[in-house]
Amino acid sequence: MKKRIHLLAAYSTMLVLSILSTIVYAQPADTLHAPPPVLPGVYADPHIAAIGNKFYIYPTTDGTEGWMSTSFTCWSSPDLVKWKNEGVIFDLPSDLTWAKARAWAPAIAVKNNKYYYYYSADVNIGVAVADKPTGPFKDPLGKPLIKRGSRKGQMIDPMVFVDDDGAAYLYFGQGNCNVVKLNDDMISCDTSKIMSFRPEGYNEGPFVIKRKGIYYLMWSEYDTRDPRYSVAYATSRSPLGPFVKAQGPPVLKGKGVVKGAGHHSVVQVPGTDQWFIAYHRFKIPDGNGYNRETCISPMRFDADGRILPVNVFEKVKPVKIKVAK
Repeated sequence: MKKRIHLLAAYSTMLVLSILSTIVYAQPADTLHAPPPVLPGVYADPHIAAIGNKFYIYPTTDGTEGWMSTSFTCWSSPDLVKWKNEGVIFDLPSDLTWAKARAWAPAIAVKNNKYYYYYSADVNIGVAVADKPTGPFKDPLGKPLIKRGSRKGQMIDPMVFVDDDGAAYLYFGQGNCNVVKLNDDMISCDTSKIMSFRPEGYNEGPFVIKRKGIYYLMWSEYDTRDPRYSVAYATSRSPLGPFVKAQGPPVLKGKGVVKGAGHHSVVQVPGTDQWFIAYHRFKIPDGNGYNRETCISPMRFDADGRILPVNVFEKVKPVKIKVAK
């Protein structure tokens, strides 16, 4: 009898623990305490890259009504967690003759042992060149690479993808997505060969990666001032498309205290299949489309190559780049 009582007591205890465990794991995730931004202050439109043994972020300087910033900074990190401000690397009033404000959404590309910096300035797309990833960058053209009004929509948000064969493609545009192959000098192109298209839901911020032979074109949907701002993607077997939009939920979307998560970039840790997505969100607290902060989250793929939805509440752990000797 005593043995039965003990067995019943043990069973009851296990049942209670099981129920409690189920209740705990059934609770919704904490959406009120997001990880802090990786850069202090307000920065948006981050382009993240792995160069040498460091990671770099090239952002838009935020915090002005109408996005009237005039200069660009660069940030470096040995591990994606600790970031150093490398200072101003390009200043429109002193480094350009054709634009003085609206310094937006830069991007970096490496080729010919040079660093090519693409940026928006007064709704034109420019290019600058440097010998180091931290600059200083200089304007080699004295004019825009892509002039305002060249195509429908705004000539902003440049991104350059350098393929395995060394060919480089410039993606850009708000309203329409545009792509053109750059010449070998990386500072010129045949504008008559610009291809324009608009994937379903496309607004701005195109970004391209390549994984296992598949090209992923990613972009931001809605407006950056809209809390629903989010990231979608399409795939192709060619950097020029056609691209087929992926079905299902957005790759990146705000939740809870995180609002307006978008205008992203993606970095692959060299020599691995580890990927991270950098993006901005409304500043927490009291942020909006003019006061945004830069964040990083892990990005993963499923067995079929689909990009899994990003958890904007997952903290990034330190990652080192192993440089081959």
